[in-house]
Amino acid sequence: MKKENIWIGALLIGKILLQFLLVNPAYDLQRDEYLHLDQAFHPAWGYLSVPPMTSWISNLIFLLGGGEFWVRFFPALVGSITILVILKTVRALGGGFYALALAGTGALFSTMLRLNMLFQPNAIDVLAWTTLFYLLVQYFKTKNRVYFYYLGICVGLGFLNKYNIAFAVLGLLPALLVTKSREIFLSRHLYGGMLIALLIISPNLLWQYKEGWPVIHHMQDLSATQLVNNNVGSFLKSQALFFLGSLPVLVLALYALLFEKRFSKYRFLFWSTIFTLLFFIYFKAKDYYAFGIYPILLGFGSVYVEKAWTKKWQMALKAALLVLPPLSLYPVKDVIFPVRSPQYVLENAEQFKSFGMLRWEDGKDHHLPQDFADMLGWKELAILVDSVYANVEDKAHTILLADNYGQAGAINYYSKFEDLRCQSFNADYVNWMDTSTTYVNAILIKEEDDEDPERLVEKPLFDTVYLVAKRIQPLAREAEISIYVLKGAKVDVNQRIISEMEAEKNKFRNE
Repeated sequence: MKKENIWIGALLIGKILLQFLLVNPAYDLQRDEYLHLDQAFHPAWGYLSVPPMTSWISNLIFLLGGGEFWVRFFPALVGSITILVILKTVRALGGGFYALALAGTGALFSTMLRLNMLFQPNAIDVLAWTTLFYLLVQYFKTKNRVYFYYLGICVGLGFLNKYNIAFAVLGLLPALLVTKSREIFLSRHLYGGMLIALLIISPNLLWQYKEGWPVIHHMQDLSATQLVNNNVGSFLKSQALFFLGSLPVLVLALYALLFEKRFSKYRFLFWSTIFTLLFFIYFKAKDYYAFGIYPILLGFGSVYVEKAWTKKWQMALKAALLVLPPLSLYPVKDVIFPVRSPQYVLENAEQFKSFGMLRWEDGKDHHLPQDFADMLGWKELAILVDSVYANVEDKAHTILLADNYGQAGAINYYSKFEDLRCQSFNADYVNWMDTSTTYVNAILIKEEDDEDPERLVEKPLFDTVYLVAKRIQPLAREAEISIYVLKGAKVDVNQRIISEMEAEKNKFRNE
């Protein structure tokens, strides 16, 4: 047991360290991370695209100093805890050291490394799914009703992190009903756990109701602009690639759950996998939405191999399964992780294209993988905006207005000016606009596809309007960003801001 614990500790620490080694210093944080970090300054029970948990972690990050180290540390820590839950599943199923090693190695050397690279809800989402399945395993093993209440807490907190946990529950319901595990619905303690989950998520549901259910608008917008480009073939291909080195173990897990007597009480997990995948395919979901299905299967597959493969000729196969995950990941590490410089990616574009890494949410191929391109040029933009802001005489009455949340969040995160708060009518920033200040000047940060580069709309409204600087980074997702200065307002700027805010909010309430 001591040997096992030492190995597990080394594995979990190694997981955290590896997350830092897989990001080239040439890259900044990613667009979405800046939005989540800014949520710390606007506490609420919900946001337009995500529930409140990321804002709580953002507060903790800033309490620790707010540096990029801590931004990267927390998703790495969550990934490490996810592996720990997988290993606890192995032990719950009676697995020994080999099963622990196989499951741990498979989880470590997988694209979970990519998932735990960014400060987004996805890392905790996978942890919530894995914990949910683990608690069900514990219940059906022990019949201890306390696990129903743990399940309620898990689902509730998972919901406050990312609404995707609803698909885990949706897949479990028919899976439990078509197996002998349907007896679970006869326990009143299950409904006690469901009540706990409802109590936990109720503040967010109340927030959604008051705001006109923005999550529905967000999903409609996502479906129209991104999910429409997804197809079944690409979705299924990605599922196989997530744990490529452990694919045989996952297949064996499904076999064992369906046919092995020792796992018959957990057969609902086989059907849960099938039903959940079908739901995701039907809704044309992004491939990584289904990531949470697989970690628990690693535990089952590993225990099956350890217990069932006992013949001498199978020893070599067992050894091969141990080394397959790192061997399969190493040749593609430069492709799926931002470990190489942007210039390297540009010079080896065919290699990345063959893996589909250059295909963005718009369905088209670009210079860099989308996440990589979304990690470039943000510090440069903040430095440039700071230099412009430094020369503004009346800072107290100057509004900084960005086109999108990536620009606003990055400027706020990297700016050296404590009083500088960039605002936007995009995403959650529309609810954070400051209308208590009387504005007479403005600094506009505009995207490269700006429809009014001559500022024809603003020129009659201010004494002077001019382009002051451009941030050009050809490989960034926003290759060119323009910065304009507008001085001496001739109109009531605040009233225009309020009107624009209401127009944007009505989109969420009425569509």
